[in-house]
Amino acid sequence: MEKPKPIIANAPCVISSKSKSKSKQYLDCVFRYFDENGDGKISPGELRDCMRVSGGEELSLEAAEAVVQSADSDGDGLLGFDDFVNLIDAQEEEERVRSLKEAFEAYEAKKGGGCITAKSLRRALRQRLGEARSVEECREMIRRYDENGDGVISFEEFRKMMMMV
Repeated sequence: MEKPKPIIANAPCVISSKSKSKSKQYLDCVFRYFDENGDGKISPGELRDCMRVSGGEELSLEAAEAVVQSADSDGDGLLGFDDFVNLIDAQEEEERVRSLKEAFEAYEAKKGGGCITAKSLRRALRQRLGEARSVEECREMIRRYDENGDGVISFEEFRKMMMMV
């Protein structure tokens, strides 16, 4: 089953772009949009209907049920507001991880992948940013974030490094 596009992107709430990112007001607006019958819960059917009406991805009832089940904290088969917020947070975290993986791959070693080496960092800095660095300078950069001392940056070390920035 293919995952639906982020739910929050589909609701037509008009709030300034500054406050859009996860503000309670915006999330409440999106939640009320999806809660068609106003009962304070989002059913799989409501989720599916709103995704279709708002120009989002076509979502089967089974897929909508799976999405609701994955976030339903009280087992009633419906999303309360807190469940909805947790679902949105999980989707945003997935998107952040996906973006970090793409960035990591840009610096990752071609041979023996799964890590950033001094040579792969040097190559990527030169090709992508036009920065000429020596292998030793790249080793020094890696040492700052190499938590386990193996001389390379793993994805987890890269993720922690990027969260600091």
